[in-house]
Amino acid sequence: MSPRTASTPVVARHGWVQALLAVLAALVAMSVVAALGLLAAGAGDLPDGAFLRVVVATVVTAVGGTVELSGNAGALAESAAGLTVMPLSVTLVGALVLGSGFLRPLRHRAVAGGPELAGWAARIAVLWLLALLGLAFGARQTFAVSLGDGTLGDLGDVFGLSPKVGFTTDVPLTLVFGVLWPAGVLVLALLVSRGAPLPGRLLRFQESVRPAAYAMVVLLLAFVVLGVVIALITAATRGHAAETLAVILLGMPNLVWLALTLGLGATWHGRVHGPFGLPMPHVLDEVLRTEDVATLNLHTLAEHDGRVWWLVAADAVLLLGAAFLMAARSPARTPPWRHALHMAAALALTILMICLVGRISAHYGLSLLGIGDLGGDLSGELFLKPDLWSALGIAVLWGLVTGLLGALPARALRRRESAPSTRAGGPH
Repeated sequence: MSPRTASTPVVARHGWVQALLAVLAALVAMSVVAALGLLAAGAGDLPDGAFLRVVVATVVTAVGGTVELSGNAGALAESAAGLTVMPLSVTLVGALVLGSGFLRPLRHRAVAGGPELAGWAARIAVLWLLALLGLAFGARQTFAVSLGDGTLGDLGDVFGLSPKVGFTTDVPLTLVFGVLWPAGVLVLALLVSRGAPLPGRLLRFQESVRPAAYAMVVLLLAFVVLGVVIALITAATRGHAAETLAVILLGMPNLVWLALTLGLGATWHGRVHGPFGLPMPHVLDEVLRTEDVATLNLHTLAEHDGRVWWLVAADAVLLLGAAFLMAARSPARTPPWRHALHMAAALALTILMICLVGRISAHYGLSLLGIGDLGGDLSGELFLKPDLWSALGIAVLWGLVTGLLGALPARALRRRESAPSTRAGGPH
């Protein structure tokens, strides 16, 4: 059999059809999760058949796309609005499905050439870009805004004003960030999977990078699972099942990964004003609903609910577990201090990712004939942003400590496992 013939089945296993299936599977999974979450949140009652377009917009924002809000209140009125948020539950589901579709044809392989991996990733990227372009043009809708029964409503009836708000997609920015997202997912999939093939030149890096990357993914997923369990228990004991389901399907990682950073000691700054609010837990809304910019950390949260100190214990336990897992998957010859460095670097990058994707910004305002103000009573604002550099510094310290402590039991366990085989092999 010639080399050309031998390589043909390998290429056929990850051609355009397989790339299309991987892209479609990811988009369908994301759309289903987004639709169910929006239905639980009450978006099924949106007028003018806008529900499907809102689902599309949710998927677009989940992969880093930009959705712009617009307002039109007529010549005698003024409006303004903006929204920046990623529904990370939808993002996470899409990443898991797309990553699995990317790795599936590569399983049972030890080594793969760089051109082969690049070609396989390029097929997925091209099809993803085309699909995202269609979604970007479909995420457009306009809604009429009721002025209510008060003074504004009377003035609107007199002058025949009907304010409208809508959303549209910034197509160029959506395509730029929308292509970066699958690129990051595919690279992370290669780093996390122990069985995924790598080019020969990169094999020397897998012993240090892959265990740390895998441990961080397990850490993030563990926080999501823990958050889902707590949310379901809360819904079963206190009610609000629909709202809880909406949070799980749309924004659970937004909350639990924020809790991860807070448990480490990170600080966020934000404000909640108007009808906006954070879904759960309620203590976040209490801390952020102030006249000025509020500081969100363990101390400010503890002033409203002392149970938040349990976040420190939860972080410590899960980080030690991740460090142990990383050490157990690393070569036995790796010294504990090197495990600490790997854990510090991996945790710092993980916290950086959370700080970048966990930012929230939303605002709106309406002024009619000078009644109301774009920043006054008829406005709403919600924003949340991290103190980035302090969060990264704290992550490095936690990574060094937990990386070292987690490596010690892994080292002792390996010695215990190797002792019986050494004794058994000695006389022989």
